[in-house]
Amino acid sequence: MDETRSFGELLRDHRHTARMTIEELSDASGVSVRAIGDMERGRSRGPQRRTVAALAAALGLTPSESEALNGAAKAGRPRSVTSPGGGCELPRAVGDFAGRGAELDRLEKLAEEAAGDGRAVAATISGGPGLGKTTLVVRAAESMAGRFPDGRFFLDLRGMDDSPLSPGSALSALLKAFGVADERIPQDEGERAAYYRSVLGRRRSLVVLDNAAGESQVRPLLPGDGNSLVLITSRRSLAGLEDVRQLPLTEMPPEDAVEMLRTIVRADRAFDIDDLDAVAGLCGHLPLAIRIAGNRLLSRPGWTAAQMAGRLADEERRLETLSAGDLHIAAAFAVSYHHLPARARRLFRQLALVPGPDFGAAMTAVLAAMRLDEAEDALEELVELGLLQSPHVGRYRLHDLVKLFARARLAEEETEADRRAAEARMNEWLLDVATAAGRWFGPDHGEPPRDFDGVPLGNPEDAHAWLEVEGANWLAALRSAADHAGHTRVIEVAEAMHWFSDRLAHWTEWREVYEMSSRAARAMGDRGVEAVHVNYLAWALSRCEGRHEDSVECALRAYELARAEEDLGQQAWALEYAGIASWRLPEYERAATYLRQAIDLFRAAGDWDGYPQAAAGYGDCLRGLGRLEDALRQHVSLLEEIKAPDYPGSSYVRDITIAVTLSRIGEDHAALGDWREAADHFRESIPLLRKCVPFLVGDRSHRSQQLGMALQELGDIAGARKAFENALEDYLTIGDERAEDVRKLIAALDG
Repeated sequence: MDETRSFGELLRDHRHTARMTIEELSDASGVSVRAIGDMERGRSRGPQRRTVAALAAALGLTPSESEALNGAAKAGRPRSVTSPGGGCELPRAVGDFAGRGAELDRLEKLAEEAAGDGRAVAATISGGPGLGKTTLVVRAAESMAGRFPDGRFFLDLRGMDDSPLSPGSALSALLKAFGVADERIPQDEGERAAYYRSVLGRRRSLVVLDNAAGESQVRPLLPGDGNSLVLITSRRSLAGLEDVRQLPLTEMPPEDAVEMLRTIVRADRAFDIDDLDAVAGLCGHLPLAIRIAGNRLLSRPGWTAAQMAGRLADEERRLETLSAGDLHIAAAFAVSYHHLPARARRLFRQLALVPGPDFGAAMTAVLAAMRLDEAEDALEELVELGLLQSPHVGRYRLHDLVKLFARARLAEEETEADRRAAEARMNEWLLDVATAAGRWFGPDHGEPPRDFDGVPLGNPEDAHAWLEVEGANWLAALRSAADHAGHTRVIEVAEAMHWFSDRLAHWTEWREVYEMSSRAARAMGDRGVEAVHVNYLAWALSRCEGRHEDSVECALRAYELARAEEDLGQQAWALEYAGIASWRLPEYERAATYLRQAIDLFRAAGDWDGYPQAAAGYGDCLRGLGRLEDALRQHVSLLEEIKAPDYPGSSYVRDITIAVTLSRIGEDHAALGDWREAADHFRESIPLLRKCVPFLVGDRSHRSQQLGMALQELGDIAGARKAFENALEDYLTIGDERAEDVRKLIAALDG
């Protein structure tokens, strides 16, 4: 065999001879798929002897073949090329590195770019503690040895120390590593930086500046012309640097995290993949935490991955469990924490009280008793130091492990009274805003009278956005009120949500909201209010969870409560909810019975907003029973009634009823085979639905689909296609599975 061939070429030949895929070789050797791929592509030219031995054994190589393969690996391990001056050598690379494929590819492309048009490239790799920034760049530097024949250099800028390395000292260290004699290094820092750029510009080198404190420290170390690459790691974003590429890191994708854990432990003994997945998840897919968990498993031969997951599942002990030797996940967080100003440290601790997965600045300001601008500045400082993530503009979240660290700091550094006061302040504010926002959606309500700093509630769209994005937080505040016997408060908030809940019917927590308000009313001994909220619960069971029989049972319980109070309106609503749930089962005869009674009760109670809902539902039951002409007459009669100028119901419900009833008349005509009338009514209803109930996208999409089917029956293929395309676009917007049905209808047109 040709001894001049590279390790990657030899490995590929042996693998092909053995008729093995990369995946099969990975399983047999314990070397990751990514690592084998890097070797065969020449990105990793000199793997360690242990790795070569594992590959040779898996391939079944003879002693002479194994020796040749090991020789090629040894030849591919470049000697550390620095300079006669020495220093700034790369640290030892991690042999069981895994994952971060996309980031490695990005760094490889930057190296290719640096070799191009004579302009050196600089990039920042930024992110919070424990993300593996240094490990990543060292791994990349190892694989890039062939691209930088004039050396790879590493300098720790000590950015998290109390006294970071000064730019002047950093320049001196690098120049000495380049081989520049002490007496030739300029005394003036500006001249020293210019000389550094000049020397670097004549080389093809890789410079890793690790653990940068900030822009002012790094700026003099940036390259100028030439073919070098400078990689800078920092917990800060260093966004103020000019002409520098940015590669922000977050926690690893779940599959990479599991692969990293497998790579660490698989050489020792077998572990169940599901248990490893659980461990990686409890580590928050954070590389440092995964490293610690893997090392602990290796050091405890009697442990299983399931036992490790069990220990990590205890939140009170998780940070303590994530320590191995001198590696401590909490210590990594503590370094950033102690660099915060006092006010930002206090805010960070109090963020442990936030119940939801993310939060906005306005709620943070209330929690910490700060002005909004002060809270925004403190939040950005936390983001800068990697203790907080900002996944979307104006939204923030704590990594699970960082939140546990914040909780520990809160318990140790704040009094119980201060913690309770902050939590109460936040919860009261959340419920105040939720109530004001929810009331926007009642008929003829209007803008809330109170202003909440940092929360736009000037229109229903803004109110809807806040209620949805802060849903987990205000729901947790409502739970707290329920747990502390805040019955009046719970009922007030739930009542404010009544009209809004229709807009967000996919939110499964409505059942819990109305269960809490029903219990609150019962605890207060107010059967009339209880009837109202048990009715709301019946709606949630059917509309939100599809539990239609449970909904009927719940509605009939509300009916009995309302009968005891002689409340005709709530009796009517109970029968309306029971009827609609029965219709969805579908049990049309039972549904029609309930809805006929509801119609009479709504009329007797003078509830002209409830009446049209029962009347329309009754028409649907008639269609379900096959009484098509009766269904059409019912819906046409309702439409005429609701359109009358003297109809006493609210304009809001009137407009919605007109839009929905027009589409129901279209369905009646379609059932009768009268396609022209069906198409006309669907066409008329769709823009009204868009105007009156824009949040009911699925309903509007269904009407567009029905319009397309009617037009297809009429032979209007172009019109049918347009209607189907409109329906498809809307279905895709909300992720509705009916999109696939529409695709088939469009395909049938093409066929």
